[in-house]
Amino acid sequence: MKRQLLAPVCLLAALGLGAGTASAAGDPQWAESGTAYTDTLGGGQGLAARADGSLLYRGMTDIPLDLRIKGWNHVGDPDIAQGHVFDAYQGPDTATSKMFAVTTPAGKRYEYVHQLNPGEKLNNSFAAVSPDGQWLVSGEWGDQRRLQVFPAPLLNPATPPTGGDLKEAWQISLDKPVRDIQGCDFVTDTRLICASNDASGTLFPELRPLLQVDLPRKVDGQPMTGAVKSLFALPQRSVCTGTFETEGVDYDVNSGTLRAQMIPPGVCAVATAVYAYKQGT
Repeated sequence: MKRQLLAPVCLLAALGLGAGTASAAGDPQWAESGTAYTDTLGGGQGLAARADGSLLYRGMTDIPLDLRIKGWNHVGDPDIAQGHVFDAYQGPDTATSKMFAVTTPAGKRYEYVHQLNPGEKLNNSFAAVSPDGQWLVSGEWGDQRRLQVFPAPLLNPATPPTGGDLKEAWQISLDKPVRDIQGCDFVTDTRLICASNDASGTLFPELRPLLQVDLPRKVDGQPMTGAVKSLFALPQRSVCTGTFETEGVDYDVNSGTLRAQMIPPGVCAVATAVYAYKQGT
């Protein structure tokens, strides 16, 4: 995920709560249900819901010192599966690998390093674990026609039990190109919701859209093609003017709450807005 510089003072205010957001015809409707804020340095890169409904946030200050020393200088949008926390790490522009760290419910952390394939970008924007806990979906920056799929570290028996090498299993091809995906999460076995930071309006009419990726079947270790559609533009509301930045997305299966993050511009960037949505009937 790309980052922007933060100013030391915050002056952030929402300019009103949207009445609702219309999804594509025939799909469930998502209605905006609330707004919260989190410290950007400590939580502006992503979020994930725990089983008890509390939220885990990730920001640049959450990178452990030992990982920084190893060169992992960016953490992306996390996920939680079966009590295990999955973090996506990337290194400098010269990196030839990316890393997923898995922290067990007991607090033990294991590191799984993926050596970049030819043509693969170094970005590691997010981790999204399939509902059965067996597959890990991630993605790169820029224009893409795919999502990457790995066996889920630690939970999939095909992976080393205490960390190590992680090879890509296969890919989800996308029927439409996407740009600058900052986070994805599963809402069902066959549907992902992804947050895009694309403000060009060239791929989808909405600016910084929330995208839906429908799969033909549950993730099973074989290649497949996902159908992409734009649901709605994420809010860009602030007393500050300038460039916003979309960040992480999370779906809490227990409460049915979808959340997406947006960093406002200028001095307001020290606090990240977290927009919540509920699905209509």
